[in-house]
Amino acid sequence: MEARSILPVVPMRKSRRLRVAVDRRLYRLRNLVERCFNKLKNARRVATRYDKTAESFLGFIDITSIRLWLRHLST
Repeated sequence: MEARSILPVVPMRKSRRLRVAVDRRLYRLRNLVERCFNKLKNARRVATRYDKTAESFLGFIDITSIRLWLRHLST
């Protein structure tokens, strides 16, 4: 990872002797993105959709994202 200039984002285990510092703000953003993708995958309509065009597939992703966002606002 160092050779490719990649920064670690996942915190190390407590039992690891050599500790590497992690940017907590970056880790929170990564976690947020991963949870968003997980929710999109759980939407059956998006997960099992095989459209002919990328445009219509992205339309279903947009609709599902809006639905998830509205559900988030209502709680």
